[in-house]
Amino acid sequence: MLKQSLQQKLSQKLSPQQIKLMKLIQLPTIELEQKVQEEIEANPAIEEGVDEIESPEFEDYEDRDVQHVSADEINVDEYLSDDEVPRYRLVANNSSPDQEDKSIPVAMGSSSTQLLESQLALRVLDDHLYQIGVYLIGCINDNGFIRRDLALVVDDLLFTQNITTDLEELKQVLGIIQDFEPVGIGAVDLQDTMLIQLSKKAETEVVLVSKEIVKNHFNALSKKHYDKLLSKLSINEDLLKKSLKEISKLNPKPGSALFSSTTVVQHIIPDFNISIIDGQLDLVMNTGMIPELRINSGFKDLLQGYKETKGKQNKTQKEAVFFVKQKLDSAKWFIDAIRQRHRTLMYTMTSIMSFQEEFFLTGDEKSLRPMILKDIAEKVDMDISTVSRVANSKYVNTPYGTYLVKYFFSESMKNEQGEDVSTKEIKMILEEVIGEENKSKPLTDAKLMDILLEKGYPIARRTVAKYREQLNIPVARLRKEM
Repeated sequence: MLKQSLQQKLSQKLSPQQIKLMKLIQLPTIELEQKVQEEIEANPAIEEGVDEIESPEFEDYEDRDVQHVSADEINVDEYLSDDEVPRYRLVANNSSPDQEDKSIPVAMGSSSTQLLESQLALRVLDDHLYQIGVYLIGCINDNGFIRRDLALVVDDLLFTQNITTDLEELKQVLGIIQDFEPVGIGAVDLQDTMLIQLSKKAETEVVLVSKEIVKNHFNALSKKHYDKLLSKLSINEDLLKKSLKEISKLNPKPGSALFSSTTVVQHIIPDFNISIIDGQLDLVMNTGMIPELRINSGFKDLLQGYKETKGKQNKTQKEAVFFVKQKLDSAKWFIDAIRQRHRTLMYTMTSIMSFQEEFFLTGDEKSLRPMILKDIAEKVDMDISTVSRVANSKYVNTPYGTYLVKYFFSESMKNEQGEDVSTKEIKMILEEVIGEENKSKPLTDAKLMDILLEKGYPIARRTVAKYREQLNIPVARLRKEM
């Protein structure tokens, strides 16, 4: 049975323009430069310059579906305004003639694979073994280890390269590769690469004991069970210390020396720069190579011609005018969105700088105040998600180093005096306590909890363990030294 009913519903939706604006806010400076260049290439209505047709502010821009607007309904006068926008409205207050160039050139050399293959070419091998060697080199990861099981490599060679081999022959070729530089390359695991490196050293008493430890007592070594090693090896403590020191000199990632030189690391370009001038904080936003944008004057001429011949156009001319209007609307929105992005970032970072003023003036990380996204969102009257987009992808250069904006946000905890303190302050104290501990008897999490309690920070043992893990500090057993 059919039934009619009246229902009232309240919903909130983001317009396509608002979604695009959020994406622009999230982009760091380098990616925004690429986005602007792509927009200039895709939309002929945008060009580089400082003169722009006056357009409504982004907040007042209507979310219109241009597909439902006919050419006859276009008000050409809206697009023909000769009003000039002052230069200061188009240029963010973020640069100066002597602004420092933050970019760093990257030198490129031969690839790591080529370097290993060049060493392979120097060995006297037939074509069959050489092809196996090339394939094995391709199986070496950035740390210098073979990333495939050797039994599976035998099958891979047969099915993908049509090369028939067996495990023994594969190990023979792998042994040749393991003789290459850097020492330890081509090992199957950490224990293997340590043995390879030790085998290249002169056979002194210390080296022989080190080999014995790595080869037959690797588990006890990894867990730092030094008492077991002394008992099983029947050696004195002094010799064990020397052997452990010898082992500590080995490279656990032999490929790092080879692969790091050919890996391109992206240089961070700070989005903001904070400096201290006459005891006052000064905030500048870096826009990199983002050009100043304006509306293409050629499109203005096209619409002027349309106005003069209005009512006499054929279908093709009307379609051309409709195309021009679409591009102008898109150009206006994009330029307004870039301007809105600059304002949003400056408002947000100014608020963060004001909130953490003591840190930016002194550089003392203990002076960081507890601050969450909601605190800044309320100050700048923006949504928490907008502040989050700014914090998660932007960097700020300070007199004390470059930080991710997110770094300045932290939860708060109450000390014994009932004062709110930042969790970063507790982590710093925890790190200091562990750094000063007796390495022969490292402090357990329970003891660390007691020490923090004595210092006025009542936190649970599991919280101590969580903070220790966030600081990448191992458990007490693995921090033990002879």
